[in-house]
Amino acid sequence: MAEASIYEIHDPRFRQLIVTSAGLDELYSGCRWAEGPVWFNDANQLLWSDIPNQRMLRWTPEGGVSIYRQPSNFTNGHTRDHQGRLVSCEHGGRRVTRTEIDGSITVLADRFEGARLNSPNDVVVKSDGTIWFTDPTYGIMSNYEGYQAEPEQATRNVYRLDPATGQLTAVITDFIQPNGLAFSPDETILYVADSSASHDESLPRHIRAFDVVDGSSLANGRVFCLIDNGIPDGIRTDVQGNLWSSAGDGVHCFDPAGKLIGKIRVPQTVANLTFGGPGRNRLFIAATRSLYSLYVATTGAQRP
Repeated sequence: MAEASIYEIHDPRFRQLIVTSAGLDELYSGCRWAEGPVWFNDANQLLWSDIPNQRMLRWTPEGGVSIYRQPSNFTNGHTRDHQGRLVSCEHGGRRVTRTEIDGSITVLADRFEGARLNSPNDVVVKSDGTIWFTDPTYGIMSNYEGYQAEPEQATRNVYRLDPATGQLTAVITDFIQPNGLAFSPDETILYVADSSASHDESLPRHIRAFDVVDGSSLANGRVFCLIDNGIPDGIRTDVQGNLWSSAGDGVHCFDPAGKLIGKIRVPQTVANLTFGGPGRNRLFIAATRSLYSLYVATTGAQRP
């Protein structure tokens, strides 16, 4: 059975979230560093980034894989806004952009308090239309995933952008390297990964949780969970409030209290993941050189 080969059960509740007979499907191999998967249900397609190769790829069940955009300006994380438009984090441009319906690109944010952003990494859209994103320095550390440069921001922040007004606010400023982020299903909690152990093993490899106050600010920051293999990068929640995180040995699943309840072992280091498919019950996993997918017995909480 597939369970024997890829599933690690740490709590019986994890069995209710997985399809033990479902196998891990490798949909594509040939990336240098696969990242940022985003599902388009209306187009029945998945887009994701291959950062060092300067391209965005598209997968469809009928047509397989094709190039969506190249050069991509070293795009990393993606999401969609509530009009269905693609919102992307670009290392190369050190900015957050929106791809309009006609294919043109609108710059949403590239500076804070007069200085350039570091290298926006991952992004989510809240139900009120605001855009929340992380801004570590991975994209300016070398020329591999962007263009090497010195940071202009004194801190590596999490931002909230109101696209209606253009107002950009730093809502968290005490991270070392903020990375993936996701809201709880009711949007009362924002989870943010700190992946700073990627370059110094003495630094954090945890996910923090913050209470969302009045829909626009954060309070009561605390460590939600630790990743025991590798680092947390991309994260997503399901409709039951469980948090699914990338890790060195696959995907780790935590209950709403932060307890590890199970793992899905993946052959390559996982960078990011998202729920997709018509029923949002298919987990798409961007892992180093490959894109994988796996059917699960729960549904992703993220909308759209």
